[in-house]
Amino acid sequence: MEPQLKDSVTDGIATVVIANPAKRNAMSAAMWRALPGVLDRLAADRTVRALVLTGEGDTFCAGADISTLREPGDEQQSLAVRAEEALAAFPKPTLAAVRGFCVGGGSQLAAACDLRFAEEGARFGITPSKLGIVYPSSSTRRLTALVGPSTAKYLLFSGELMDTERALRTGFVDEVHPAGELDKRVAEFARVLVSRSLLTQAAAKEFADGRADRDAHWAEQARGSGDTAEGVAAFLERRAPRFTYGV
Repeated sequence: MEPQLKDSVTDGIATVVIANPAKRNAMSAAMWRALPGVLDRLAADRTVRALVLTGEGDTFCAGADISTLREPGDEQQSLAVRAEEALAAFPKPTLAAVRGFCVGGGSQLAAACDLRFAEEGARFGITPSKLGIVYPSSSTRRLTALVGPSTAKYLLFSGELMDTERALRTGFVDEVHPAGELDKRVAEFARVLVSRSLLTQAAAKEFADGRADRDAHWAEQARGSGDTAEGVAAFLERRAPRFTYGV
C-alpha cells in the first residue's frame, strides 16, 4: 500500500489516519506536504466538531521516513514544521490516539494536538540527537510548554524513549488505557467534545495557546451566538443543550 493519509467524518468526528505500515507509519515528504490541505478541508467542513489523529494498525507514527533525509536541503524539516503548525492551528479540538511507537515526527504531531490518549505499552521519543539534526525552535517551544524544560531536555539531549507511565507523569499524555480499550475511550471522549459548545472550545484553545488579543472578538462572538442562552436554558430544563455556534 502506498503511504497515505486517510480521513473520514462520522457524527461530527473527523478521523485522520497515518497509513504507511511498511515503515511503522513513518511520514513521507508527500504525506507531510498533504497534511495541511487535509486539515484545511476538514476545518472548513461545518459538520466537523472534533478531530482524532491516529496511526494505522498497532503504531502511531515512527517519525519521518529516514530515507528521505538523504535529500539535500532542509525541505523535509520545513514540511514537517508546516504540517505541525497546521495541526496546532486547527480551530476545533484535536486528540491524538497513540498506540505503539510515537517517535520523532510522530511525537511532533502528537504534541501539536490539544490532547493525547495512549494505550499501555506505547513508546514516545524525540530523536534528532541520534541523527545530528537541529530540532526546530517552534517544535522545541511547544514540547517545553507541554512537559517542562527538564523533560524536554531529557528527550532532546538523549533521544531515549519513555514509556506511558513517564509520559503520563510528565504531562506528555493525558490518559493511558489498557490494551484493547483505547478506541472505545477515544470514541466516548470525542462524543463528549462534539456535545459541548464549540464557541467555548475555540476561545479556550486560543487563550490556552497564548493569544492575548482576542478577548473583544470572543465576547462579540458570545453575544451573537446564542450558545450561552441555550446552555443556561438546557441546564434549567434538565436536557442536553443544542449548541449552534459554527454549525
